[in-house]
Amino acid sequence: MERINFVKNGVLRLPPGFRFHPTDEELVLQYLRRKVYPCPLPASIIPEVDVCEADPWDLPGDCAQERYFFSTREAKYPNGNRSNRATSSGYWKATGLDKQIVTCRGGQVVGMKKTLVFYRGKPPHGTRTDWIMHEYRFVLPENPASIAPPEKNATQSPVVPMDDWVLCRIFFKKRGGKNEEQQVQQPSCDVRKPKNSRPVFYDFMTKDRANLSLAPCSSSSGSSGITDVVSSEQVDNDHEESSSSNSLGLIRRKQ
Repeated sequence: MERINFVKNGVLRLPPGFRFHPTDEELVLQYLRRKVYPCPLPASIIPEVDVCEADPWDLPGDCAQERYFFSTREAKYPNGNRSNRATSSGYWKATGLDKQIVTCRGGQVVGMKKTLVFYRGKPPHGTRTDWIMHEYRFVLPENPASIAPPEKNATQSPVVPMDDWVLCRIFFKKRGGKNEEQQVQQPSCDVRKPKNSRPVFYDFMTKDRANLSLAPCSSSSGSSGITDVVSSEQVDNDHEESSSSNSLGLIRRKQ
């Protein structure tokens, strides 16, 4: 049966309606392991690209979608195991611990997944971005017989060392969702209803007028406050009338 090649000029071209969403186990067993030995792949759908030759936004494919690449790791130092992950304008930096890829049947560890974040600039003063890479590598399980070989007659040894082949998944992490956008556009206001919905009365005729921010009087004392205001006005009027009558009496006596 002829296998269809879905990669053209280094770019994945799938028919309309098709999506490529493999699991971690499928990536390791069905694609990366077959690439290591080598054996025919289920489909020519993952191109071979040196992911460190270009920045993540310049790699082949649609930047808005997840992109998959076969790549070989380049040693940073001749006698070391560290990989050289520097690009033209930044570098990939590993974060967190490597995750084991375990088979659903048998629970065999068949691969490891490393998470890397892209930084602009030069280490150690690079600026973190939202570009993420998952780097998969194949490992031999403790019981190789529990996993079927890629092909019935596959007895060849890897052309490239097993540790050098990796499968990379690169994507741009979108921060925030619809709810967060609404929170930004419509800031939340802490508007709380008063616990006591009864009317509040203030005594504005208090002698201490400078301190009007006193606690409100209760509803029972509100009526007394109003009566106090009326009584004070009557007292003032009575005082004015008495003072005027006293002054008239003095004038009559002098006459």
